[in-house]
Amino acid sequence: MALSSFVVVVVIALLLVTGLVVDGGRKSAADRRAELTAAAAARSAVDATAAERQAGRRPNAALAIAAANRVIADEPDMHGSASLASDGTVQVSTSTSIDTIFLSLIGVGSLQGHGSARAQLFD
Repeated sequence: MALSSFVVVVVIALLLVTGLVVDGGRKSAADRRAELTAAAAARSAVDATAAERQAGRRPNAALAIAAANRVIADEPDMHGSASLASDGTVQVSTSTSIDTIFLSLIGVGSLQGHGSARAQLFD
């Protein structure tokens, strides 16, 4: 009887450790994906106004924000927004959610991945 109790405890512990490794890795990948999307969106905002900046004109902030939001919208299951800060930087925040595989056994059904990026639009 004592051996079977021990086996049950060990199996549950192994499932939890496996869940931390597998689902933790998936969360890390979701964070990385959100971070890369945020960086791409911020870069897109700056690129959209490159011609205006090169000509010495003040860039169109609405055009830059729209370009960043398009990048976020084009990425499946990604949510986020871009905004213009008072210091002339485009700030992008993104998030995504992944379903868990093993941690759902203990009631953790999903994990969130977050990312953010900033790019200087004008001085």
